[in-house]
Amino acid sequence: MKIELVTLRQIEREKEIPFDELVEIIEQAIQQAYLRHAENQKLSVPDERDVRVILDRKSGEISVKVPEVDADGNVIGEAFVTADEFGRVASSAAKQVINQRLRDLSDDAVLGQFKDKEGQILSGVIQQGPNPRMIHVDLGEVEAIIPPEEQIAGEEYAHGSRIRVYVTSVSKGLKGPQVTVSRTHPGLVRRLFEREVPEIGEGLVEIVSLAREAGHRSKVAVRAKQAGINAKGTCIGEMGSRVRAVMSELGEEKIDIVDYSPELPRFVANALSPAKVTDVFMLNESLKQVRALVPDFQLSLAIGKEGQNARLAAKLTGAKIDIQPDSIMND
Repeated sequence: MKIELVTLRQIEREKEIPFDELVEIIEQAIQQAYLRHAENQKLSVPDERDVRVILDRKSGEISVKVPEVDADGNVIGEAFVTADEFGRVASSAAKQVINQRLRDLSDDAVLGQFKDKEGQILSGVIQQGPNPRMIHVDLGEVEAIIPPEEQIAGEEYAHGSRIRVYVTSVSKGLKGPQVTVSRTHPGLVRRLFEREVPEIGEGLVEIVSLAREAGHRSKVAVRAKQAGINAKGTCIGEMGSRVRAVMSELGEEKIDIVDYSPELPRFVANALSPAKVTDVFMLNESLKQVRALVPDFQLSLAIGKEGQNARLAAKLTGAKIDIQPDSIMND
C-alpha cells in the first residue's frame, strides 16, 4: 500500500494539521484494519501493540509487521504482511477511520476558534435550513443557528440578508461544531454599543447595567469613569447618531440611555425615563423598595404600555418600584 505524500502535504496546509500527526493517524487506521482482518481470519495476534505499521515519510510506502511465532506459539521474529491480504472491507474501513479522524481534527480546530467567540457578536448571512423554525446563519467556517427562543418576534430573517448575532454557546454536536447565536440576548445591545462608542472600549465610559425586552425596548445605565465626560451624551452621540445606529441594527428597537447613580432612589428616577419623576424615596432599604412620585398626567408614561417601562426600570436598578401619582400626597 502506498500513500501519496503530496496529498498529505496538501491536507497539512488546508486543514492545518501537522504532517507527523497525519502520518500517525494513517498508521493507527491501518493497524486497526489489520486487527479486524486478523479477527475475521481467526489469526492469532498476541497483542495489538505487537502489530507495527510504518509509513515511510520519503516514499509513502506502508509496511505492516506482525509477530512471527513457532509451533509452540513463541514469538521468534517479525513478518511482513502485504496490504492485499487485508481485503477490500478492511481497506475501506481504514479509509473511513482516516476520513473521520480528519473531520474530528478539523471540527476541533473550528471548535477551538469559535469557543473564544462566546459572548461576542459576529456578522453572518442568513441561509435556508431544513427546519423553518431554526434560522441558519453562515459565519464563514461554520453555520450557526438561531433557535426560536433567541429570535425577535416579528423580525424577518430573509435568505441572503446579512445579520449581526450574539454568540451564546459553542459545543461539539453529532455533526460537528454547533454554534448557537441570539438576537434577543442583552449582550447583543452591550456589544453593539461597544462598537459604536469608542469611549466604552477605552474604559472612559462604563455600561453598568442593562435591561432588555427584545424587539420592544432596552434600558442602558451608564457612568463616566473620568471627570469631564458626559456618559449619557457620549452614548447618544451627536444628533443621536450613535444610539440610532444601534437601534437600526436591532430593527428600530427603542433604547433609553440613563445615568447610573450609586444612590438607589436617584437611579430609579433616572431609570423611569422618559417619564419625569417629581420625587423618589426609600420605603424599605433592605428590600430595595422605592416609591416614585410622578405628575398625574405622566403616570401612564412612567408605567408604560402593559407595565413595560416600570418593569425594565426595576430590572435595570434591581429595585422594587412603587409608582404613584403626585395627587396621592394630597389625599
